[in-house]
Amino acid sequence: MMAKADLQPVIIGAGPAGIRAAEVLVKAGLRPVVLDEGLRAGGQIYRQPLIDDGRSYAKRYGSEASKAKALHETFEALRSAIDYHPETLVWNISPSGDTRFLDVISNGTYRRIECSELIVATGATDRVLPFAGWTTPGVYTLGASQTALKAQGVTIGNKLVFMGSGPLLYLVAWQYMKAGAKVVAVLDTAPFKAKLHLAQLALHAPRIVALGMFYAMQLRLAGVKTIYNARPDSIVGKTHVEGIRYHIQGKSEVKTLACDAVAYGFALRPETQLADLAGCAFEFNSRDRAWLPVRDAQGQSSEQGIYLAGDGSGIAGADAAEISGEMGALALVQKCGLPVDEVRINALQKMHQKIITERDLLEKAFPFPRDWFETVSPEVTLCRCEEITVGEALNAISGGSIREINRLKALSRVGMGRCQGRMCNAAATELLSSQLQIDASEIGRLRAQAPVKPVPLGFGAMQQATSEDEVVS
Repeated sequence: MMAKADLQPVIIGAGPAGIRAAEVLVKAGLRPVVLDEGLRAGGQIYRQPLIDDGRSYAKRYGSEASKAKALHETFEALRSAIDYHPETLVWNISPSGDTRFLDVISNGTYRRIECSELIVATGATDRVLPFAGWTTPGVYTLGASQTALKAQGVTIGNKLVFMGSGPLLYLVAWQYMKAGAKVVAVLDTAPFKAKLHLAQLALHAPRIVALGMFYAMQLRLAGVKTIYNARPDSIVGKTHVEGIRYHIQGKSEVKTLACDAVAYGFALRPETQLADLAGCAFEFNSRDRAWLPVRDAQGQSSEQGIYLAGDGSGIAGADAAEISGEMGALALVQKCGLPVDEVRINALQKMHQKIITERDLLEKAFPFPRDWFETVSPEVTLCRCEEITVGEALNAISGGSIREINRLKALSRVGMGRCQGRMCNAAATELLSSQLQIDASEIGRLRAQAPVKPVPLGFGAMQQATSEDEVVS
């Protein structure tokens, strides 16, 4: 058992999960290191502006204002009791026995952090699929459009179309409408009949359904079109978005909506690369259509000393992220022989399981469009980093007897670019699954490679002198 004085856990991420984890560790008498890519804590869901711009919490976060305010205030109260490093990217984890070495970069400065106990709360990003014109300036992910609104206080355009599937679709469209932008339409790729699942969800989580209905009703009253079972044909405009062409699945008529920006996405994709590099075991999750790191009821991964929390271990939303962050930290505290509240642990596990049940029902109302690649032309870009088209990937698949995602990467270069497959992996998996007519679980998992995100060239050489002097243990 490690003495408290020798223990300094590291938390990666200062979103809802990371903040609650830090709170628990501080209460246990520990001083955690908190590493976060953001300039200010809060994560994506409770993202703060770069500088205070005068907007109230209600204006910025709507119905979630009280939760955002409470979380931000909690973190500010912890600042003197933690070692906080904002604007810091953890780009690699190197396991060595019971010790992990984290390679990080902050403001161009490299250093290596040593730790034995690690909470990974890396969150999630948008899952996107390619279509004709998706790389045109003026096309954003739903998350990016929300970031512009929350953090910069600007809209991505004046006349917008929102497209995709998932509860975020209607929330962001509503937020933009309330911000004064003209929302032309919401193109929901799910059929209307899928929304009938919300009736069952209402029995378990009436507030969630009521909020969703409120957003939808407000959009409709404002004259925003809601079009179900929609599929995009192409973006209108060469140098910037001028509109979007779409059709209803199963129908041939193509219609056009004039707009100057499009935001789209298909739910979220967990950020699992660091858990992979840390050696955690993975299993396929059918609901999220993704390989997720294995965790027990309290958040312990398959690797001793590594705990998983938040959407990075499975999409469940901000409330579940807070709960899982607290659970993971309590598991860490308990493992180190410090006292914990067993009643609280049991209560947290029940609350978390309730949210997971609700999330399973919610996802049924926003199904993933598994037929996507039936109407995507070969000329469409699949991997934008390496500029690989759908047609080039299909040629590699047919010519190389490819049945596994890493083999597709090796023969086509899909996923070899700056993003290391973070953005194109989901699309490449769905393309391979569609072409071979096999389940996505049979495609395999794209192995993580360091750096997990782009880093400046030459930063290591510039920081040689300090790399050995800044080890935290």
